[in-house]
Amino acid sequence: MDSMLERAREVLRMEAEAILEQVPRVDESFVAAVQLILNCKGRTVITGMGKSGLVGRKMAATLASTGTPSFFVHPAEGIHGDLGMITANDVVIALSNSGETGEVLNILPSLRRIGASLIAMVGNSKSTLAKNADVVLNVSVSSEACPLGLAPTSSTTAALAFGDALALVLLEQHHFTASQFAVFHPGGSLGRKLLLTVGNIMHGGEDNPIVSGDITVQDALFVITDKGLGAVSVVDDEGVLVGLLTDGDIRRGLRKGVDFLQHPVLEIMTKTPKTITADKLAAQALHIMESNQPKPITVLPVVDEKKRVIGLLHMTDLVKQGVV
Repeated sequence: MDSMLERAREVLRMEAEAILEQVPRVDESFVAAVQLILNCKGRTVITGMGKSGLVGRKMAATLASTGTPSFFVHPAEGIHGDLGMITANDVVIALSNSGETGEVLNILPSLRRIGASLIAMVGNSKSTLAKNADVVLNVSVSSEACPLGLAPTSSTTAALAFGDALALVLLEQHHFTASQFAVFHPGGSLGRKLLLTVGNIMHGGEDNPIVSGDITVQDALFVITDKGLGAVSVVDDEGVLVGLLTDGDIRRGLRKGVDFLQHPVLEIMTKTPKTITADKLAAQALHIMESNQPKPITVLPVVDEKKRVIGLLHMTDLVKQGVV
């Protein structure tokens, strides 16, 4: 058992080191690749054979979902007609650790005739593929994690990580937003997290607990209990938010004695509570709640552009919707 565990740990260490080897290689060639894709009027096409092809499929999926239109073309299918998917406006990223993969080299003449730009992601910068590319990304590794030195392990991990780096730099350069990301991920729990807005799940109308600042803490407590959200928004005569009172505030105040209940809400409320607008994503509300200092909060008043309170959002609402 000890030998198995040690071997597994060694594999993880070797693959982690393979990724770290790539850090110094993020250089002017990386910038050139990014610029080539940013200036591309078509799409980014990924190709590769075997394990490199599997990495390529993942790269294409990540690029496509983060603002860079992309798809994968299998090189063996490419020489039998699928190269018709590629145009002169496209950029092709070809993956091959050796840079001598036959199926990939076989499509090079056609790619050049089509006129597409070519980025080679290779483990051998002096290979045939590298020599025929417009930009070369060197993703070589010192050794494979495979004890035989045969199965692609460290090399595919490094290529995968390098592809992620490329995709996420492009994401930032495209100024890609969470809302755009949500459009591409409408299904399942991820879709719920990304597409739900605060307005979809907040407590509004009659369910929205609101009091004026001149009422007593006791009267506010009745409203908190009736609405069951553990808090109440305090507003002025025009409905503009002036504070927030929570059941926690009341419990802490009771330590001073029951006379505290007859004090006006204005004396104990939080005067500058965190707020959110109804159009914001529910995931953003979760971030505001969890990142609050010195401790997380569980409720957020929802306000309009004039700071008038239109709803209240509770952490349990996010839990029920699967956002948490």
